[in-house]
Amino acid sequence: MIYQYWNEKFEKMPRTELEAWQLERLRETVACGLRTPFYRKRLAESGITEARDIKTLADLRRIPFTTKSDLRDGFPYGFLAVPKEEVIRLHASSGTTGIPTTIYLSRGDIARWTSFVARCIYATGCDKTDVFQNMITYGLFTGGHGFHAGGEEVGMLVIPSGPGNTTRQFRLMQDFGTTVVHATPSFLLHVESKMKEEGVGRDSVKLKRAFAGAEPYSEDTRRRIEELLRIDVYNSYGLSEMNGPGVAFECQEKNGLHLWEDGYIAEIINPETLEPVPDGERGELVLTILCREATPILRYRTRDLTGFIPGPCPCGRTHRRLYRITGRSDDMLIINGVNVFPSQIEEVIMAMKEVGNNYLIEIEKDGVLDRLTVKTEVTAATFMDDTRPLNALKERIRRTLQASITINPRVELHESGSLPVSEGKAVRVRDLRPRDV
Repeated sequence: MIYQYWNEKFEKMPRTELEAWQLERLRETVACGLRTPFYRKRLAESGITEARDIKTLADLRRIPFTTKSDLRDGFPYGFLAVPKEEVIRLHASSGTTGIPTTIYLSRGDIARWTSFVARCIYATGCDKTDVFQNMITYGLFTGGHGFHAGGEEVGMLVIPSGPGNTTRQFRLMQDFGTTVVHATPSFLLHVESKMKEEGVGRDSVKLKRAFAGAEPYSEDTRRRIEELLRIDVYNSYGLSEMNGPGVAFECQEKNGLHLWEDGYIAEIINPETLEPVPDGERGELVLTILCREATPILRYRTRDLTGFIPGPCPCGRTHRRLYRITGRSDDMLIINGVNVFPSQIEEVIMAMKEVGNNYLIEIEKDGVLDRLTVKTEVTAATFMDDTRPLNALKERIRRTLQASITINPRVELHESGSLPVSEGKAVRVRDLRPRDV
């Protein structure tokens, strides 16, 4: 395989040089942090009053963790490290609790972010000959803007189509010869279903690759998308607190996400003890951003669950790789005292060829116990008048799920296209249990 590098000097930098770069950038980031009301107080409590107090990378552990609650408490300007006149953009979370998490970007911050996203795109084999259709939300969400700028930096023709309106998406693909798309994995599955429904032949479009992110998904889901659409799907990882996309990405090997360590320092901790875990063991990802001056964030607890993959990648990049994100520590469901992650359920049902592209998990109270119901669409060929194959499939799904999660679920089979579809992040779980007030 022929590999291509956007910034070969940094992507293949020896570890000793890379760690020296990280230390220098960490000191600069701490200096930025000390200009913010939040970190000036927080770092002083840890005995850090100037950047030179950070003598080695091990001193990172002297810095307390930063949480989403901290970011909300600091709203709107508690984390701003430069004069507002130097800020040219902000991005914010949806603010479902009433207070969004907000990041500010200087012109230099956007240039650095764009370069990291371009690096991600280029690592998959894309170049300026590609036509890139960005089927993700724009607005305050970072995903649309980040990939748009990164695609332009690579030199691709970028189509800012946004999500939804599959009929228009297909027309754009056909009219302009789209070769690469960016979307959530759930929307990519929806696109494939709509292609069949609207009679859009696969040979009428030139798709070769897709970038999938913004929601956790299983390897079985990736394989399903690849087989149905006949494309290569690359896993993307980012979060708005760390700029958005461009934190980590798969190369052509598709064997783990390269975390760009010249822009981020990553730690994997046990979410209960907060102690580091060995390479190869999964835990919670903690990130420190090294490539942003306007909103420095140190040791941010992402709640995302992953781990460092031991050993080098055949592509020659020296940056450590992350396992696929399996979910978030705060996504864990406790059902009748058993810990269950939605990703465990997805792995089971997406491995079955009779199952369709959409599913929903519901939890309700049944007396004093919790009741888990898994609703999943099935393919048109499976959903027939004869109930015997359907009953056999339902029982197979139930048994396989029970073996995986140790809970005996109810299983409902639905006709293809009958479950609700989200144009943004898929809503896979509905927890209908009453909350204590």
